[in-house]
Parts: sequence; C-alpha cells; structure tokens
Amino acid sequence: MSVPKTEAKTPKLRRKGKLKWTRDDTELTLLATPTIIWYILFCYLPMFGVVLAFKDYKIVDGSNFITSLIKSEWVGFDNFKYFFGLRDFPMILRNTVLYNLAFIILDIVLPVGLAMMISNIYSKRKSKVYQTLMFMPHFMSWVVVSYFVYAFLVTDKGLANALIRAFGGTDVNWYFEPDVWPYILVFMHIWKVIGYSMVVYLASITGIDTNLYEAAVLDGASKWQQARYITLPALQPIIVMMFILAVGRIFSSDFGLFYQVTQGAKQPLTPIVATFDVKIYQMLNSQSVTLGKTAAASLFQSVVGCITILTANAIVRKVDRSSALI
Repeated sequence: MSVPKTEAKTPKLRRKGKLKWTRDDTELTLLATPTIIWYILFCYLPMFGVVLAFKDYKIVDGSNFITSLIKSEWVGFDNFKYFFGLRDFPMILRNTVLYNLAFIILDIVLPVGLAMMISNIYSKRKSKVYQTLMFMPHFMSWVVVSYFVYAFLVTDKGLANALIRAFGGTDVNWYFEPDVWPYILVFMHIWKVIGYSMVVYLASITGIDTNLYEAAVLDGASKWQQARYITLPALQPIIVMMFILAVGRIFSSDFGLFYQVTQGAKQPLTPIVATFDVKIYQMLNSQSVTLGKTAAASLFQSVVGCITILTANAIVRKVDRSSALI
C-alpha cells in the first residue's frame, strides 16, 4: 500500500507592513526639535554663503547682505585661481600638511602610551590626580596660553633667558629665532591636547574585561605582552576612529596655536607659521583682498578636508570594515 506523498509547502514570505508612527516616535521627535532647529539656523542656513566663493562680492549702497550678494558679479572659479596663484601657496600647503602629520602621529602614540601607564596605577586617587592635571590644559584658551609662553620667552625678563643667564649664557630673542618654533609649536599642541585624547583612550581601556589580564598573568605574560596582545587590539577601533577624524583636519590648522602663541605670526616667524587658517585670517584683514577670495580659500579647505576624510574611511573600510566610520 503506497503512502500518499505530502508536498512540503514552503511558507510564503509576508510582506512587511509599513512602519507605524508610535507615541515614542512623537516624543523623541519633540525632544530632538530644538537641536534640529539649532542646526538649521546655525549650521545649514549659513552654508548659503558658499555662493560668495564664486562671486565678486561688493556691498551695494543701501542694500543688505543678501541683496548685495545677488547683485554681485558672478566670477566662477576666478577667486580660486587667485588663491592657488599666491606666491606663498606652496609654503602654506607644506606647513599645514607637515604640522598635521606630526600632530596625527604624536596625538595617537603619546596619549595611548600614557593611558596604558595610568591604567596600571593601583592607587585610584593618584590616577585621578594625574588625569586631572593632564586634562586641565584642554580647557585653557590659547590667548591665556600665549601669555604663559610669552612669560617664558620674552627677552629681558623671560624664565628661559633667566635660566640661560644662570648657566653663563647670553639672552636669546626667541621671537626672532624661527628655527626653534616648529618644536615649540608641536610641544604646545601636545601639551594642550594630550590630556583629552588620553582620557578617551583610558575610557576604552577601562571597558576591557579584567579576566583577560588575569588569565594573561596566570600564563606568565609581562606588562608589555599584555599591552601588545590585549590592550592594543582592544583599542584598535577607537584608534582608527581618532585617526580618521584627524586625517579629515589635515588641511586645517589651529589658529590660536599658530597666531596667538607666536604673538601675531609676524616676521621672521611668518614662513614657519604660515598655514591655511592664518592666511585666511590675514586675507580677511587685508583691504586689497575681496570677501569672495577669502570665501574661496575657506571652501577649498572644507571640500578637500571632506574628500580626505572620506578617502581615509574608504581605505579603512577595505582593510577592516568594522573599524570604518560609515
């Protein structure tokens, strides 16, 4: 007697219905509304000014900014040609990129090393004290820091020259010694940002499972081996994220560092501190440079920075998809 075969029915996939708007969505939208309004007013609406980069902006008598912008002559890419044709453009590009390359490397190596050392301090009180002392410079304005630097380097009453005289040397006019300023600027940058970066990495280290370290100690692993095989691999995602964000700013510079600390980026320090942000500020203060040319320089800086961060993210995505930002 043959048993009738029953055909296995494959369940039909149901179409997913449209997502319904819930009460939670309404509440979250209301909470986000002030932030959305703030971004529209202060972030997206001012982006209309990008048109300045393509116009020969001139103020029309009796007209407001919008009317003057509309009536100004369209010059296309002439403002960009002016910026690229500047005699000191290669020097500005070189300084900006080289300084940022040094900052990117040091901002990763030093904070990661300090974070790993502080995480191994057994006394929690001492650890908190060290973190606070290193984090304090982050909250200081470059204007205030510039006066501290001036107090150290001023020729007649500076602390640096006082120490030199104490050892039988002669005074040095530091603001007329351009060769030493790349080292001073890099040191001041590290001094100001190392605490913030260290806290970011330290927060990631505290999230690592302590059982991994306990197992490593039982296996006879040294501190260096624990850092190499446990800490650093666990920090890889945050290191990559910080690296990508830093690469996105490779064509930007810290205006306060390069202008305030050097007391106005005057000669003979100009070739040392000539970066994009300093140059854009000088163009704004120049009577012979139009606002459109300054806007073109700023737009170039922003667009290239955006392309750089997308390129860096694409490269990271090819190597390790989970570490990419997007």
